Order: sequence, then C-alpha cells, then structure tokens
Amino acid sequence: MEMIRVAWLLPLLALAACQGKPLPGTAAQSDMPKEWWFNFFTPKTLPAIATFAVVQDADGKVYEFNTLDSTKALNGVMDKWNDNARTLNGHWNHVRRPPRHIIFCWDSVIDKKVYETALTIPRPLLDKMLMPGHKDHQGNEKYYNAIQIGLAPEGKVTVWLSGVSRGEPNYRITPSVLKTVSGDKLELCKGVTRFSNGYEYGKNTEDFIKGKKYPYGSW
Repeated sequence: MEMIRVAWLLPLLALAACQGKPLPGTAAQSDMPKEWWFNFFTPKTLPAIATFAVVQDADGKVYEFNTLDSTKALNGVMDKWNDNARTLNGHWNHVRRPPRHIIFCWDSVIDKKVYETALTIPRPLLDKMLMPGHKDHQGNEKYYNAIQIGLAPEGKVTVWLSGVSRGEPNYRITPSVLKTVSGDKLELCKGVTRFSNGYEYGKNTEDFIKGKKYPYGSW
C-alpha cells in the first residue's frame, strides 16, 4: 500500500512544482483562518463514505488522512444538488493552507463499488480563499475557509467553496482537474474499502429507491 501511495505522490508533487511559487503569506491579517477544511457529503438516503485522502496544500505540503471525518448525508439534498446545503467542520479534515490537490478513495454504497477521485483547485480560487469573501451581519470579514465535496450516484463528484456568512449560498466551482475511476483503473484506492464483505442497503435507502430508476436523481 505504501509503495502505491508514493507512486501517486511523486507526480502530484511534480505537478505542483510546475505551478509557480507558493501563494504569498498573509499571516499578518489577524482575521485570516489558521487552517482550511475539506468535507465530504452525500445526498440523503444515497450513502457513500470517504475512506482515505491525500491532500497537497497551496504551499506544497502533503498530508495523508487515514482517518477522515464522517461523510454526512444532508437532509437538504434530494434528487439534485442544493447550493445552500452545508456540512459542519469536524475534527480531522483540515490543512494549514488552502487545499490545492486532493486525491481520495470512497465507497459508494448506493453504487456498490469503490471510486478514486483526483481533483485540483484552480489557482484563482486559491487566491479567493486567501481574501475575505463577504461580510457577516456584524460587518466582520469572512473567508472561504472550507471545500465541500459532494458524492453522488454513478461516481459523480461536485465541489463548492463554503465558509462565508451562514445563510449565503455555497460557491460551486469547476476544478481544473476532476477525474474519477473505479474497477481495474484504481491505483491508490485498490483494496481500500470499508465493505470488504459486500455492500448492503439500509431500510431508508431501500424505501427511497423503490420504484425509481438508477441513478436516482440528476447530478
């Protein structure tokens, strides 16, 4: 497993080295976040679980996450994405500077398979995360300090910036790289699963998909 991870980290680092210098430090701004978060979520009753992640932040530091915060099913997400639905930050999924490259493994329980997704946040959006994005009702400057990653049927992945004033819609983004594979194309995620004995649906999922046509929504 370790050799596979190293094989993936080397091209990741090489890609970052070609992207120019790290983002300028702005630690003098006292209101700037001390860390940035990345969170995974699913539509309600269409379960998936993120199991492992490698993240490279905007300064080139690489983090491995063998333990991740739980992948939340959001009540406000049914049949299609909802830009207003928001996850809460947990304990594990954070890095020192804005995430640039993320590779992660996930079990799609609804699809009954393992997926491997690689995504890259465009440089202009990294800059956006280092600038105040909005003011709250008290006039305080707020930052986009979190990335939300939605996991849907058919291995569909969608990404938002979140963390500005509560009540404001999340900012849906288009990664400069977004690639998801499964089956014999898995590399980093081959053999990485929480369901080595097979997938089973819970009753809520069984009730929800009854009479519906896969993939159970528009993603």
